[in-house]
Amino acid sequence: MTGAVAGLVLSLGMIAPSVAAVAAAGYDISSASSLQVVVNKHRQLNPATYVPAQLVRVQGERLRAEAADAYKQLTRAAKAAGVNIIPISGYRSFSQQASLYDSYVSQYGQATADTLAARAGYSEHQTGLAMDIGNASGTCALQACFANTPAGQWAAKNCRDYGFIIRYPAGAEATTGYTYEPWHLRYVGKNVALDMGSTETLEDYFGLEAAPDYLQ
Repeated sequence: MTGAVAGLVLSLGMIAPSVAAVAAAGYDISSASSLQVVVNKHRQLNPATYVPAQLVRVQGERLRAEAADAYKQLTRAAKAAGVNIIPISGYRSFSQQASLYDSYVSQYGQATADTLAARAGYSEHQTGLAMDIGNASGTCALQACFANTPAGQWAAKNCRDYGFIIRYPAGAEATTGYTYEPWHLRYVGKNVALDMGSTETLEDYFGLEAAPDYLQ
């Protein structure tokens, strides 16, 4: 690793960087407005109440313009292949996320709620770069079995071609802190999406520490 790259790795707080992490070191993963921002239980949005500058409505949901354009391309390609993918939940504001999280705490308790939904200020949905998707039939909506439906299978196989990743893959709970979410697509741009492994997390890719729990 060169001195310049090593310095950048250290400035981003990376530990034991892999080859992929070194290659990815030039991305801005801290600014809330960055397409590659990493939001997790150790990395709160700054500011916590961040609102994207430009949100575009997509079938009743909203995404940032770049993510919205890519999402439209993804769903058109899926439809051409005979698969109908629908949006379930896109952008959520700080207050909307707080309300959702609080409802989960009321239903399941805080420990379980923390594995199902982010606290306000720590949510990818607040960036405008995340979309929860589903089947038109409603089958397995927001459930792990979505992975075995036509929409889930098509998205897993093809989403990276459009700049999206499955943000919370199976078996990565100890890294992400969230249960498997095959329906949660996160836009990171084609270069990053295609460079990542299909089961890799953003934490893995950028050489960040695992974030299974909140620091406070």
